[in-house]
Amino acid sequence: MLTLLVATVALIALQRLFELWIARRNERWARARGAVERGRGHYPLLVALHVLWLAAILVEGLVRGPQPSVLWPVWLGLFLAAQGLRYWAIYSLGPMWNTRILVVPGARLVRRGPYRYFPHPNYAAVVVEIFTVPAFFGAWVTAVLFSLLNAALLAVRIREENRALAELAKPR
Repeated sequence: MLTLLVATVALIALQRLFELWIARRNERWARARGAVERGRGHYPLLVALHVLWLAAILVEGLVRGPQPSVLWPVWLGLFLAAQGLRYWAIYSLGPMWNTRILVVPGARLVRRGPYRYFPHPNYAAVVVEIFTVPAFFGAWVTAVLFSLLNAALLAVRIREENRALAELAKPR
């Protein structure tokens, strides 16, 4: 089980690095079109939360011994569904997807993919991930603590993003 714990954290870390690469590429695209960043102040906290979350999963798993929850099939299913939602959101936004809040002048709001149904599908996926990955390994302190920290940070993030999206929605 220790091997699975370490492999899972490593794969998620690689996934996050890949997503940062996509975000950086998309940031160059957006800035070339005059994008302005909003909510810059909380971005380092967002990055720190994800790094510390992965570290906490490992630490709690090592200290307590990585024992899978009896509900591991539920946590795995929810995690996989969240992955599908995350990549559907990224694909649907195309070059507009980013880990930063960038407003591209003249851009239109995206209303395809999961954005037809609700406004922040990527954040919904992250909420599920932050709870289910540690829960899978029985790391309940990490699951609860980081879910609460993430909720607090997302409250700030979503407020900033909604302000930025309102700029795009203004009549031209």
